[in-house]
Amino acid sequence: MYKFIFLDLDDTLLDFHKAESIAVSRALRESGVEPTAAVVQRYSQVNKLHWQMLERGELTRQEVLVQRFSYLFRELGLEANAESCQELYEDYLCIGHYFLDGAQELLEYLHPKYRLYLASNGTAKVQDARLESSGIAHYFSDIFISQRMGADKPSPEFFRRAFARIPDFDPEKAMIVGDSLTSDIRGGNNAGIATCWYNPGGMIPNVPVRIDHEIRSLSQLRQIL
Repeated sequence: MYKFIFLDLDDTLLDFHKAESIAVSRALRESGVEPTAAVVQRYSQVNKLHWQMLERGELTRQEVLVQRFSYLFRELGLEANAESCQELYEDYLCIGHYFLDGAQELLEYLHPKYRLYLASNGTAKVQDARLESSGIAHYFSDIFISQRMGADKPSPEFFRRAFARIPDFDPEKAMIVGDSLTSDIRGGNNAGIATCWYNPGGMIPNVPVRIDHEIRSLSQLRQIL
């Protein structure tokens, strides 16, 4: 049934939360901010809110990258430099990678059977480094990073530009797999392709999107395909 499989990267294949926690802790410390567990957790919440504003077209990418730190520092009553902290954070985020359980095995299984495409809203510099570090780029027929595409998930334009680069593409044989309802699943809805929500935490959907498939572990994707 499916031939073209789009995979999200962060928190679908690679553990972004772990990478984020390590990178932001280092960046905050170098910026003169003590990275307590509460501060790191709050940054993660603020960061998620800012990326959701990008998805809704309320902020530009550059505004997201800097304003997430300036917002956090204002909230904490600190005078730290948001721009330099952002630069440090990205540098540290480029270092290393952490696979989610079953990610490597899934790619090994899918690669000979399907045409795989990476679809990510992450910053190109960071994603390039993490793909090189993890050694998984060769599994994908093409890699679509929104900063290079000139459009972000979940916009239809992101997917239109991606589809135009795929030979013999058929949307009826395509599916996107990702952890984000607002980016991956809504993006798939907007693009008219099937969706598979990777939901390891068993969360209840809180946005009005069509979910064609739902999995709690990456290994369950084989059953759907």
